[in-house]
Amino acid sequence: MAGAIIPPEVLNSKSLFSLLYKLDQDFAEDTKTKRCPFCGGPLHNAYYPRKPRDGPRELEEAFEVQFGLYCGRPGCRHRVLPPSVRFWGRRVYWAPVMLLVSALRQGQKPVITLKRLKALFKVCRLTVKRWEQYFQEMLTQSIRYRRLSGRLLPPIDPDLPSTLLSRFDSACCGPEAALANCLRALALGP
Repeated sequence: MAGAIIPPEVLNSKSLFSLLYKLDQDFAEDTKTKRCPFCGGPLHNAYYPRKPRDGPRELEEAFEVQFGLYCGRPGCRHRVLPPSVRFWGRRVYWAPVMLLVSALRQGQKPVITLKRLKALFKVCRLTVKRWEQYFQEMLTQSIRYRRLSGRLLPPIDPDLPSTLLSRFDSACCGPEAALANCLRALALGP
């Protein structure tokens, strides 16, 4: 595949970020019902603000909250981060922006120019190159990705993330659902 079919304008959709926020809330509640993985104690909310880059401009601050948990047992107090479809670890950009921009720039003839990406999302060439390297090298080595790729039939090409996004785009009804389902599969595994 030359690149993702999903248009970059979907990243300016408030409804996409509402859907991703709801998924993250569900992941946090599901993780909270479990016990602390370190000591078995109860888990409590420990939400904290983030300032991710390049989402829709009219997005409320509530969407920028990272859902975190901590153990309530004295002496333990370990922190537990539930899976997220909005944030990719400590990276400062929104996860859907990283995924879609990398997919659009992939291959010999990218779907979108760097000049247009800079106008849309204010990302520079080096940032996009780092994201491409992350998807090609680091993500493909993760156990979560290997489990996911083993369940996708027919197997996907190693051209991540464009082939993965294309697979979800063909299986879903709409670009927002495709992007959300792809991020969910990457966050949770199979």
